[in-house]
Amino acid sequence: MRTMDEIKNTAGEFQSAQEAIDWIVGRMEKLGMKPGLQRMELLMEKLGHPERRLKFIHVAGTNGKGSTCAYLASVLGACGYDVGTFTSPYLVRYTNRIQVNGADIEDDVLLRLVNEMKPIVDEIAGTEVGSPTMFEISTALAILYFGKVAYPDYVVWETGLGGRLDSTNIVNPIATVITNVGHDHMDILGDTLELVAAEKAGIIKAGVPVITAVEPAAIWSVIEQTAKAKKATLYSLGDQFSLTDVTSELDRQTFQFNGPFRPIPELAITLNGEHQLKNAAVAVMTLEVLRQYYATIVDDEDLQKGLSGTKWPGRLEMVSHEPRILIDGAHNPEGAATLAAALQNVYSYKKLHMMIGMLATKNHTGYLRHILPLVDTLIITEANFHKKGDAYALAEIANGLLREMNLEVDVVVERDWKQALTLLTNRTEQDDLAVVSGTLYLISDVRSWITYQTDSEKGW
Repeated sequence: MRTMDEIKNTAGEFQSAQEAIDWIVGRMEKLGMKPGLQRMELLMEKLGHPERRLKFIHVAGTNGKGSTCAYLASVLGACGYDVGTFTSPYLVRYTNRIQVNGADIEDDVLLRLVNEMKPIVDEIAGTEVGSPTMFEISTALAILYFGKVAYPDYVVWETGLGGRLDSTNIVNPIATVITNVGHDHMDILGDTLELVAAEKAGIIKAGVPVITAVEPAAIWSVIEQTAKAKKATLYSLGDQFSLTDVTSELDRQTFQFNGPFRPIPELAITLNGEHQLKNAAVAVMTLEVLRQYYATIVDDEDLQKGLSGTKWPGRLEMVSHEPRILIDGAHNPEGAATLAAALQNVYSYKKLHMMIGMLATKNHTGYLRHILPLVDTLIITEANFHKKGDAYALAEIANGLLREMNLEVDVVVERDWKQALTLLTNRTEQDDLAVVSGTLYLISDVRSWITYQTDSEKGW
């Protein structure tokens, strides 16, 4: 005899939002990632193509895409528009990834939409294209919510992985953003930066303007060639737009934006790090494109209000002041470089104590080369995630680099991240700075534990 759960799931009816979320998230370990758009195309067709009713701003990039999305959503919201956002990974709850005007999708709406989708998912699972993945269902859920329930004026739409074969690439946007290209997910996207760039350039659509901060020239040329082939106007940082008159202090940076349509003097942001100036400039150029192409109303007062009010959890975020604990989701060499620059130029401290945890697939050597010269203590731990990197293996890499670089750093291994956090806290005196960095799966847990004293749901 079948259990009630089996009868319920066969019928496609979940009884609570948590059951529906568990069904979606559980597919990650079961099905993993399956690049390609065939399943998404079928999902959209059987759902009545809700994506065609929406104005998407599609954002890809190795680093900075989350911050750029946050700037765009904040400014458009300050201008009075309703803004949908689809981002990943999420730091606390699954519903964080699907928001309108900063509010998560409601549990009852999620439950209703997932129950609407499940029979379609089951039907597709029986075809030759196979069962839709966790991320594909999440993407379809977001489109269904925005296109049939919330109807936002704009949707800020972040890619999950790469671009060309990412499930988010099912949409035809009004603007395309590629923040940068770096060493991440190279086991999936390609073993050279040019190949990674080509995957990200796969979101460029015919005639849709492209805004980018990609460098150097060899990688940028991949974006340029794709844009040219698609007859898409390209706006590049350092070419069509730039930022000058930069000032920088803790929690406040200002710049003048110089663009092809007009200059905008003294814009201010509160997010720290030189890289955030670039992200903000990319967002401003995107908004300028929306003004010129689509008559989007962006008053300077609202632009300033939206930029300065932008927050992005988990990136150079001070989550404790006694002791000072900074968290940052840098997990690849480029992210480590921007973190290292911020630690040298923005923050002051007597000693720097760092706790890191990585996934097994990342470029640990490249990351550590940027970090090791700065730290007094390196506590290596493991994220609570099935793809976590082994702490002792990472310590071996760190100790080898320390010998090579002739550096002395106290390297401590503590596999339990909560015990590692206690060690970090105990070592951090009044004038010191503690930093937690690495995979966002670790950042999510640490942030939730310090802020709420609870474990996070974290995930893609």
